[in-house]
Amino acid sequence: MSPDPTAIHARFNPLIKPFLVMKIGFTMACTVVGIPLAIVWFLGVGRWWAQHYFDRLECQLGERHIRFRKGILVTTEKTIPLENIQDVTFVEGPILRHFHLSTLKFETAGHSVGQASDMHLTGIIDAQAFRAQIMQAREALRHPPSSGSEKDEQMIVLRAIEAKLGEIADLLRARP
Repeated sequence: MSPDPTAIHARFNPLIKPFLVMKIGFTMACTVVGIPLAIVWFLGVGRWWAQHYFDRLECQLGERHIRFRKGILVTTEKTIPLENIQDVTFVEGPILRHFHLSTLKFETAGHSVGQASDMHLTGIIDAQAFRAQIMQAREALRHPPSSGSEKDEQMIVLRAIEAKLGEIADLLRARP
């Protein structure tokens, strides 16, 4: 990812490594063909893979988008514009809680019901705070603060309206 000095970089919990080793290993062990692979996986290949996977995890929140990158052999980089984010769901089940992890699921505009979420981020440290930062950045993008000159112009118009209303009120009081 290109360095962005204004971006907020998410940090990932190192406990995602044993979580991934267990998750993938048990998935392998559930199939007859995968049992020998699961043995090799649990004997060290899984830990090696999880360490390299963890080292390449990146997530940054910019002014207009959120970017996530993962992968070892096949690198996946996903960028979601903040204005397209409809919801960020916080998920924390018993297994994730055991590893002190949680998942953020992003749903974007154009997302159909029944499809998987557009992006899942598992293992972000203080995911609730990162979710709040994302929602705050999205709202700031949707409702940008007015500049000082715009506020001054609005105040001038409001004062002119107030003066005209005062004149109308004086005219109505002067009527018999």
